[in-house]
Amino acid sequence: MKLKIIIFSSLFFFGSCKSDLIKNDYESNFQKKMNDLFKDASISPLTSSDLKNFKFLSFFPIDSTFIVKSKLFRTPNAPFQKMKTNNEAISAKLRVYGILNFNLKGNEYSLEVYQDQSSMSTDQEYLLLPFFDDTNGNSTYGGGRYINLKTPKNDCIIIDFNRSVNPYCAYNEEYSCLKTPRENYLPIEVKAGLKYTKNN
Repeated sequence: MKLKIIIFSSLFFFGSCKSDLIKNDYESNFQKKMNDLFKDASISPLTSSDLKNFKFLSFFPIDSTFIVKSKLFRTPNAPFQKMKTNNEAISAKLRVYGILNFNLKGNEYSLEVYQDQSSMSTDQEYLLLPFFDDTNGNSTYGGGRYINLKTPKNDCIIIDFNRSVNPYCAYNEEYSCLKTPRENYLPIEVKAGLKYTKNN
């Protein structure tokens, strides 16, 4: 069986700290695009049998309190390292691009944001924000979730947890996905973004 290494999905969030908070109709459009992606047999991460029964993805209600402005502290000297995936025979080469500091629900948190070495060869550079929270294993995927971000020109990044997605390996064992680092744990319930059940 040939495994497919997936670090980023095809949907990204292009925001800046100068932008207004994202409107709900824009987020609804994001959810529609996610559903369209899963329904498209040519790009869907679902197995052929699951695709036949697929109807729609389940999301938490959109919550603007989970859209936060973060300050990026770059770590330019961080080396690229082999990081574990869900498949022991395969690793992904990433580095810590920086630390994101932000206030969420009245508390201060920090998360590491990662850069994939292969993304540097493209015209647009992207970052990956994997994280755990207290919904994992209950209403969301036990292995954590991802948020895809674009590399900023300044030191500000808007983190929209309403755009949290599950790694593709949650749906199909043919995909090999980065294991979420334990350092990226938020000790709260992030009830935003994509939920997870065996049927979606």
